Amino acid sequence: MPGHPDTPERLQAIEARLADVGWAGWETREAPAARESELELIHDPRLVSAIREMCAAGGGAIDPDTFVGERSYRAALHAVGGACEMTRALMAGETPLGFSGARPSGHHAEPHRAMGFCLFNNVAIAAELAIRELGARRVFILDWDVHHGNGTAKAFRSRSDVLFASVHQGDGFYPGTGDLDDVGSGEGEGYTINLPVPAGSQEDLWLSLLEHVVLPAAGAFGPDLVLISAGFDAHREDPLAGCRLETDSFARMARHVRDFARELSVPLGVVLEGGYQPRVLAECVQATLEALTDELPAERAAPAAPLTSHAAAQLARYWPLG
Repeated sequence: MPGHPDTPERLQAIEARLADVGWAGWETREAPAARESELELIHDPRLVSAIREMCAAGGGAIDPDTFVGERSYRAALHAVGGACEMTRALMAGETPLGFSGARPSGHHAEPHRAMGFCLFNNVAIAAELAIRELGARRVFILDWDVHHGNGTAKAFRSRSDVLFASVHQGDGFYPGTGDLDDVGSGEGEGYTINLPVPAGSQEDLWLSLLEHVVLPAAGAFGPDLVLISAGFDAHREDPLAGCRLETDSFARMARHVRDFARELSVPLGVVLEGGYQPRVLAECVQATLEALTDELPAERAAPAAPLTSHAAAQLARYWPLG
């Protein structure tokens, strides 16, 4: 749709920049189309059919933010397929690191609902595939997109085999979910970690939450697979949000998660989510991929900010956060 922020130029900018730097030393693979049975690992078959049929009919509006055209279903199949193929390679021991860079994004898509530019939940499907078919017992998903990953949270909120942690802009920011006191339900109580931050928050707070809350909890959880829902719209130049991260901020977060996965000897996969200034998005993706493979140490000097201390106190009944 003209004027919509999720444009093909986003991926074109990433591909052009990575091609200029030799793909940052990463092997490239084509993303295959997912099977509908893979979509149905997370999504109601009626949602899958409705989106397929809407696209076949020429497209239309799912909600005021989410539109599909004739080719959108095919694109979504490849976005899911890329995340699944990456996960298969990770769980087979072919590589310790993977990145799936496709659109549309997925983390807002709920089991019964497409929304927020997202049709199917790429990272949630990949996590469920790992558990059901690839031998994983526990999967840790970190979502650092500036918007709360409501779809992923909803998919796993009553589960104890997936730990979902999201750092996102709060105060009613889209999609309006992800409060600190939402910790999951039933058997999944404590396995959802929501860390809303105020508009204008900068790198020090994001790193503080990652270092002092998210990764200690994930360490106690003990995953077999780590996945990142990597949105880059918390960057200060992104037009759709109000946080103030720099390009290097994502590299610093990536090094923390890289070292965490290395310490546990588990694979790490990254799935692209948001980021709506194409040049900045491409720079952030490059910085993240380079950080995952460089030998620079993670910077472990992030102070325990007041918001971090408050969050840790709230979550300490579930995880040993010191």
